[in-house]
Amino acid sequence: MVGSPFRKVGRDLAFRHGRRLRQLNYWLVARVAMMMISVLRLLPADKALNFADRVARRIGPLVGRHRVAIDNLRKAYPEKSNSEIEAIASDMWGNMARLAAEYVFLDILFDYDPKAAKPGRVEVSGIEHFVQIAGEAKPHILFTGHLGNFELLPVAAATFGMKITALFRPPNNPYLADYILSTRRSTMGALLPSSAGASFALAAILENGGNIGVLVDQKFSSGPETTFFGRPCQSNPVLGILARHYDCDVYPARCVRLPGNRFRLEIENRLILPRNESGSIDVPSTTQLLSDVVERWVREEPGQWMWFHKRWEISGRRRSRRGRE
Repeated sequence: MVGSPFRKVGRDLAFRHGRRLRQLNYWLVARVAMMMISVLRLLPADKALNFADRVARRIGPLVGRHRVAIDNLRKAYPEKSNSEIEAIASDMWGNMARLAAEYVFLDILFDYDPKAAKPGRVEVSGIEHFVQIAGEAKPHILFTGHLGNFELLPVAAATFGMKITALFRPPNNPYLADYILSTRRSTMGALLPSSAGASFALAAILENGGNIGVLVDQKFSSGPETTFFGRPCQSNPVLGILARHYDCDVYPARCVRLPGNRFRLEIENRLILPRNESGSIDVPSTTQLLSDVVERWVREEPGQWMWFHKRWEISGRRRSRRGRE
């Protein structure tokens, strides 16, 4: 009994000390990142992006997440050789580095002009859909995945007069999160952090006839089980739930990275969502349909997706034998 208060004090001190160390680590990482950004700003955009790509391809294989990426790639492509798997992983690290460096040059990189006679760095496929959505007085949902520079999609939407609120997940590092959020807001319009209550905020936007953009390719621990590359995983059903409640149109959109630091932004035809016997949108089937669309995109450009997410980790129950293979 005597030792109990001392143990509690010890735990409190350890917690406070650990929290301060974590904050210090966040601050140091942010300082290093900001220094690197300052160096990149001194270079022309193309040289800076190519430099970041080369460095990431060397450093990426040394970090722990590389093992996760390799494991995921082997699950997705059991027919590929080790050299092919490593090549995709290398492309992924290059893509990630370019994505990070492109925050510095967003105002330079996005040069799309619908009236320009000569194409620039950005080309757009599906212009008619952008124009249609911007002109319709009803809610819409656009979804994408972590492919290419997906951050350019809201910028493109604004170019066509589309008002859209993009749901995003801020980094755990609060110092980096503040910087990235300020950069995003200056070019991307309305942003909504992914947190508790975000689904209610999205619902309010749709209720008022607004448009929302969501990423649908990450694990969602409490979500229904779907398949991705033929393997079980958990996915976020919120898009299907919102589409059913507001009966709004849903459009797939993605960014494809092209050679020469160029991009193609694509918005595809409106999805025909599956419905149940009562005529309502079937949420589980819709959630699977979104996963299928993202899988098609990833198969077309495997080096442009973030393979280091633990996409096939099942939470809340014992994994099946198939899930462990």
